[in-house]
Amino acid sequence: MSHKLRTTIALALVALFAFVATATGATASNLFALINDSKTAVLGQSHVKSNQVIDPNAGKTVNILVLGQDTREGEANAAIGAGGSASDHQSDTAMIVQISADRSYINIVSIPRDSIVDVPSCNTTNGTVPERHNAQFNSIFALGYTTGGDVASAASCTLNAVNSLTGLDISQFVVADFAGLSSMIDAVGGVDICVNQDMKDDTTGIDLTQGMHHLDGVAATQYARVRHVGDGTDIMRTTRQQYLVKSLLREASSKNLFTQTNQLYQLATAGIQSLKMSDGLADVGVLVGLAAALKNLDTSKIYAQTVPVTEWARDRNRVVWTKDADDLWKKLAESKPLTVADDSDSKDSSSNSKDSKDSSESSSASPSETASATPSESSDSQQAAGSTNSSDASASASADSTPDPVTGLITKADGTLVDPNTGGIVDPKTGTIRDPNTSQAIGIADAYVNSTFCAVTEKE
Repeated sequence: MSHKLRTTIALALVALFAFVATATGATASNLFALINDSKTAVLGQSHVKSNQVIDPNAGKTVNILVLGQDTREGEANAAIGAGGSASDHQSDTAMIVQISADRSYINIVSIPRDSIVDVPSCNTTNGTVPERHNAQFNSIFALGYTTGGDVASAASCTLNAVNSLTGLDISQFVVADFAGLSSMIDAVGGVDICVNQDMKDDTTGIDLTQGMHHLDGVAATQYARVRHVGDGTDIMRTTRQQYLVKSLLREASSKNLFTQTNQLYQLATAGIQSLKMSDGLADVGVLVGLAAALKNLDTSKIYAQTVPVTEWARDRNRVVWTKDADDLWKKLAESKPLTVADDSDSKDSSSNSKDSKDSSESSSASPSETASATPSESSDSQQAAGSTNSSDASASASADSTPDPVTGLITKADGTLVDPNTGGIVDPKTGTIRDPNTSQAIGIADAYVNSTFCAVTEKE
């Protein structure tokens, strides 16, 4: 039984950065002590350049691997986890968070825990884990923890594997647990979630009808963990987590959270106490510098997507990355926003082959969708011949198509809903976004879901 962890760490980091920049006196001292307690070493690895401390003022891209630790260790985690062993340490959420060099946007890429990958050997605090082939991605963290006996080993082995698989150069990580997400959500007073279909799951105890619900920390965490609804896939669960991130950011923004010192302090401390951060990130100077640059971040420029996958030939319940993943990693390596809109500035020079290539790659790579304040959610239509008409979908997302101002989607002549950012197809019954090539779920069209099932528009 697996339980995917929360993806709201992006919010926690922004809140942390913003608060550290304004905290003073005893409050600051307490916060700095918590930061120091959360510091975790990055172990030397063949694919990791250790001891790289972030310089937030260097005008360089910052890459962080965010891992959700699925553990029942501790009373709070056990209560939310509902079963499982306290000694079992998995990482059911893995995201690459990229902060742009000019701090104007953030990219978030989710790596499905059921991905089958080749894993290089890695060093732990208690020996070496040998290389493996056709291993499930979330087993990297688990085996690293079992071998080394600590989070440093588990996270460092996962970091080493991600760099090997993607060709990126990431040297920082953040690890969170069940209780962390719940505490952060409670710190902002809960979060509004538009449930796109009735949701009842005995494993998590969630029981929600279609429509708008205000969820507290525990309920929202269970929403993020639900698997046995819809098609029951881990990929679908990932899309709900991305939607939760955006809803939580919208909640914080609507309350002017970053100007409310007491509430911000609660959120920051709730986040820090449940985090383990690499030593190059868990530094007061680093966090203060990032705070100054990120506290005014436009939340519409937080872009999220899932690695393009397809069913593994040996097991339909496992997935492998498609060739489009290479294009995704290239875009991250070149520090580009994960949206086709990035190429819009060059639309008048569409004859440029590079721009055309980037646009088509972004469509086939199926970025899950942009941030909540951006109405252009990805697209997926169960009944539409989405998997067979990918070229039509891409064409529909061309420059001469006009998205609906409320849903952010393009409606084709045959009624198919298409996301202009990804070329994905949107299921009108659920708002689920699917890759037009593989039909795998890649996101939830949150502006469409909010306006269609809960009569809420972005302006509200």
